[in-house]
Amino acid sequence: MAYSVEDILERLGGADAAARLLGVGTEALRKWRQSRAVPARHYAAILAATGWSVDQLPGFAPLIASALMPDVTPRSSHALPPGADAVLVLADGSVFWGRGFGAQTTSMASEVCFSTGMTGYQETLTDPSFAGQIITFTFPHIGNVGTNIQDLEALRIAAGGLVVKQDITEPSNWRSTEALQDWLRGQGVAGISGVDTRALTLRIRDHGAPNGILSFPADGRFDLTALIAKAQAWPGLEGLDLAKSVTCGQSYRWEETEWSWPAGTGVQTAPARRVVAVDYGAKRNILRCLAQAGCDVVVVPADSTAEDILAHRPDGVFLSNGPGDPAATGAYAVPAIQGVMAAGVPIFGICLGHQLLGLALGGRTYKLARGHRGANQPVQELATGKVEITSQNHGFAVDPASLPEDVVVTHVSLFDGSNEGLACAAKRCFSVQYHPEASPGPADSHHLFLRFVDAMAV
Repeated sequence: MAYSVEDILERLGGADAAARLLGVGTEALRKWRQSRAVPARHYAAILAATGWSVDQLPGFAPLIASALMPDVTPRSSHALPPGADAVLVLADGSVFWGRGFGAQTTSMASEVCFSTGMTGYQETLTDPSFAGQIITFTFPHIGNVGTNIQDLEALRIAAGGLVVKQDITEPSNWRSTEALQDWLRGQGVAGISGVDTRALTLRIRDHGAPNGILSFPADGRFDLTALIAKAQAWPGLEGLDLAKSVTCGQSYRWEETEWSWPAGTGVQTAPARRVVAVDYGAKRNILRCLAQAGCDVVVVPADSTAEDILAHRPDGVFLSNGPGDPAATGAYAVPAIQGVMAAGVPIFGICLGHQLLGLALGGRTYKLARGHRGANQPVQELATGKVEITSQNHGFAVDPASLPEDVVVTHVSLFDGSNEGLACAAKRCFSVQYHPEASPGPADSHHLFLRFVDAMAV
């Protein structure tokens, strides 16, 4: 027998008592009555208060329940559902069936995260910072604008796979040169559609980013036990240096400027300052922004020493974004950054570069429970009170309590209060955790590139 929402409210002592017990408002109860279902995240509290079994609750969905309540409900079925030919498995044993697209392959064990961006899926997939991660897109319809060569942030897809709700459709955009599924197939990356991405996102939000594997095998055969075991055996991103796997092989000069309608990208022909950009996994649009700001940009590999960097006689040094644990990358990056600081050359860092600068200044980093990924992240500049909506992609953060007294915390996240920026006047350096180049995302923070140029003029 399945009980109704009204049955639950009555059993819990009425609407007011139920709202207090479950920590919800009257609007939530109204929506429950309208939909005739209760969100799965409240199942545990209801079961404890009523003594009922989970399959008696209104709107019970085994897939959602297994994702959000692994200790209360059975796992979703391991039997292959009709029409399914791909699967995402998590280290806790949760199984998400769906329809595969892209390359018929099985990904390496990766961290499963979510991104809240509504646009820019091609830029997101090629962002080197997503190495070691499978991306769940919270926006349901991905693929409608296709792909093109101009929107690449790197030559190769960095992400281990992607998870979407709706089936991939044919592109409908004048800039598209190749469908998303064909582009993925050519790069050897698998995706899965038909997944309840809301349930998966809530599971990540409430329990942290799990290890997982995405499998879309050509023979249609699945060894779920083996896949789950591989996900469980993967140690995760902590302690993992991934910058060396995505950095450039040798130094090169970057001259391309920002894209604009209708001409596209331009070329910097009269730079005023020379900048060495240390590539820990740099996005192309960051380099474009530096060139647009009047910089002669020389890109060097992640493991370049201070001597390598200073040999280019830079007016400033830029520390790029990138994947992995900053503490691991810091083993070789921190001495190089400290050598540049000792030479008195201005430094600007973004994302992983921000974390590495924090380490070089004497601070510590730690792994966030969920991370920040998307184009709608609010950040406050403490000196002015100004709030910027930013684009972000990171799973680690700088611990502000660990920073020396001469290092100033400049920005904080309005989501969770974590550090989003720092500066040290004595060492002529500053950095931000977010992405001011905003590709994709808002343009609120573009002014930071001009701030870097101004710092080099002093």
